[in-house]
Amino acid sequence: MSFHTCEQYIIGKGLYMKILLTLYIIIGVTFCSWGQELRCNVSVSSQRIQGTNRDLFTNMQRDISEFMNNTRWSGNVFTYDERIECNLQIVLDEQTGGDIFKGSMQVRVSRPVYNSSYNAALLNLKDDDIEFSYREYEPLTYNEAGQNGNLVNLLVFYANVILGVDYDSFSLMGGSDFYSRAENVVAQCQNTREAGWKSFESRRNRYWLINNLQDRSYSPVRECIYRYHRLGLDAMSDNVNDGRLEVMSALELLQRAHRTKPNSYILQVFFDAKSDEIVNIFKPAFTDERKRVYNIVTEANPSNSSKYSALIQEKTN
Repeated sequence: MSFHTCEQYIIGKGLYMKILLTLYIIIGVTFCSWGQELRCNVSVSSQRIQGTNRDLFTNMQRDISEFMNNTRWSGNVFTYDERIECNLQIVLDEQTGGDIFKGSMQVRVSRPVYNSSYNAALLNLKDDDIEFSYREYEPLTYNEAGQNGNLVNLLVFYANVILGVDYDSFSLMGGSDFYSRAENVVAQCQNTREAGWKSFESRRNRYWLINNLQDRSYSPVRECIYRYHRLGLDAMSDNVNDGRLEVMSALELLQRAHRTKPNSYILQVFFDAKSDEIVNIFKPAFTDERKRVYNIVTEANPSNSSKYSALIQEKTN
């Protein structure tokens, strides 16, 4: 090999290696950005707590956001645009012992409707039993075998509920694996002193939320979540009337669940997210259709009867 040929070979090989390295970096960054499943907006309000450095709450919000958004919650690949939209709004009312905080957390989840700009609410739940210890600069880490702080337990529980509800809306019973993981968190917390994890404390807490989602008696609720979204809302861009009929059929499943076990927590959770949307979907429908839906939802969700009365009001020109 001549000197010039050898020089060209070395330069060519160097260029080739640079290209490979660049591709490796691009692919690596791409996979890193695709790894996580949630696009979770976190806010921490501490206005009711006086005398504490505000930086602590800024760091708390950052740490919770990073934990929710940077943790791998499944083995599935999500692009950034496919991440699940959710919000955690934490309102702190009390600080005791220096690093113990008490308050509430609002959990909101939505999913896009096919071929539209509309995002449908999946979950809008308020948890009033929030209590945890937080120390600045201590990383939030999760040990699947147990012995986690209550803040991590809360975040892992709700992350899996968020994923489970989202997966249920795209495939029939698609969220089962995530609910099992959330149930595992509840089992690990049975001996903790913090409230919200035990059956005897309340009929509307984390224990009963995951119990209802896992109970076969409430499988019509999960079937409703799938049919309402995937067969109903997602079909409306092709045919609004057909999509609306699917939503009505889905709501009949909730009526059936209510008759089997009235006033269950999971039904309240569903309607807390969906009552306004149901009214908006069916207000333009024919009178007979609106009356039928009114009868279904007022039976399954009587606490919102006054809201549903808009469905039976005569239309005015």
